[in-house]
Amino acid sequence: MSSVSPPMPAPRAQAPAAIDRPRHASGQRSRTWFARHGREIAVALLLLVILSPFLWLVQLAFRPASGIFDDNLLFKPTLAGFASLLQGNFLKSFGNSLLVSTLSTGFSLLIGVPAAYALTRWQFKGRDRVALWILVTRMAPPIAFTIPFFLAYQYLGLQDTVIGLAIVYLTFNLAIVIWLMQTFFEAVPAALEEAAWIDGCGIWQAFWRVSLPLTAPGLAATAVLCFIFSWNDFFYALILTRTNAITAPVAIVNFLQYEGWEWSKIAAGGTLVMLPVVVFTVLVRKYLVRGLTAGGIKD
Repeated sequence: MSSVSPPMPAPRAQAPAAIDRPRHASGQRSRTWFARHGREIAVALLLLVILSPFLWLVQLAFRPASGIFDDNLLFKPTLAGFASLLQGNFLKSFGNSLLVSTLSTGFSLLIGVPAAYALTRWQFKGRDRVALWILVTRMAPPIAFTIPFFLAYQYLGLQDTVIGLAIVYLTFNLAIVIWLMQTFFEAVPAALEEAAWIDGCGIWQAFWRVSLPLTAPGLAATAVLCFIFSWNDFFYALILTRTNAITAPVAIVNFLQYEGWEWSKIAAGGTLVMLPVVVFTVLVRKYLVRGLTAGGIKD
């Protein structure tokens, strides 16, 4: 009869040895924290540097005129600078800027978007030369066209008029609209338009119902750029206007008088001039980001 040996007891698990933490663990944690949040800190500092002139201008607008250059950051805000603007002709100039920029942007999109579509989809002789000729209008410095515009407007009676100033901005914004919108129309597959043709749509119906909605982000980005270029222009508004069609940038310069510079009005006017662009950009921000980043990644 064979003897069966008893089972050997299982070895007892030993308690894990205490892990020695390095003495520089706190330093590693701090480096890890900076590695995670370093980008956010860098972006915040960059934004602070970029926005510092605008923040400085806004705080000047709310300072009292007697302490406009005080180093004290704690002051009692006042609306005296804005109230003084309401007593003059600044609101009329502000309205002129708004009307000129709106007209110029609207007409630029109305003419430039179909032109960009035609240059993208239609094949005709000299198409590349036409696109290059349109771009040339943005290459020359603005002062090169001053005398032709001035003499032509004197002959046509368009000097010191809102329509005349809007036409000037239209001629320069068209190149921006055509060249930007060409890139967005090229990103729309032609097969979608061909499917619309099969369903009975004409060329312009396919453009209106298919291509244009798909390029809405690019349309918003282009509109913002045209509006900013028209709104911020000072050179042509100074040369081609006298009293009736003066825009806001020119009106602000009028506060620089030989008797002294009215810094409170200048700061308040500069703050008001920034508002329409900010509001317009916020309203179309959803499409603006998509439009500016379109084409950055291709499938």
